[in-house]
Amino acid sequence: MSSSTSDPVTRWLGPVGRACSILCGWWLLGYCFLVVVDIVGRARFGLTLQGTDEIGGYTLAVIAAFGFAQALLGRRHTRIELVVDRLPQAPAALLNALAAVSLAAAAVFLLLRGNDVLAESLEFMSVSSSPLQVPMWLPQGLWVAGLGLFALVAVALAGQALWLLLHDRARLNRLFGPPPVAAEIEDTIAAAGLRDAP
Repeated sequence: MSSSTSDPVTRWLGPVGRACSILCGWWLLGYCFLVVVDIVGRARFGLTLQGTDEIGGYTLAVIAAFGFAQALLGRRHTRIELVVDRLPQAPAALLNALAAVSLAAAAVFLLLRGNDVLAESLEFMSVSSSPLQVPMWLPQGLWVAGLGLFALVAVALAGQALWLLLHDRARLNRLFGPPPVAAEIEDTIAAAGLRDAP
């Protein structure tokens, strides 16, 4: 969750999440190009590509699944800080650890359900009910891979949170608590490349 090199989960899983995010970005760029070709084809030549909207659905599902993990590593999931910020260290640490464990449980549940869907598609050799006739295991396999990465990151972070709950509550609150507003503003400025702007 922190970009600090002292955080072992981020140090080991951060590069994996970043690589997957870059690949998803290229996929999205390719899909945008496909949409542009479809729009121009319709407007200029009266031709349309079959299945653009279907591919868009697969794109959304896969990119979202991989994005969950990257958002978690970057502390981008929405947290309500109204109460936690006003609590003493010990109860705040307990709530932060509980949040990490709850998210891990949800991630594992999503992975298990997604795996069931994939297994069913493989068993029945399902294909999409569209002109593309896409074997459903292809998009679903990528979707489940994204959910798998999310579950791996969430479980690793939950384990780290529980360990810190017993050994270093201050660090637990730093790594797992809602990021301060000033830190979020600084990250946004850095991401936009405006740090040196007047």
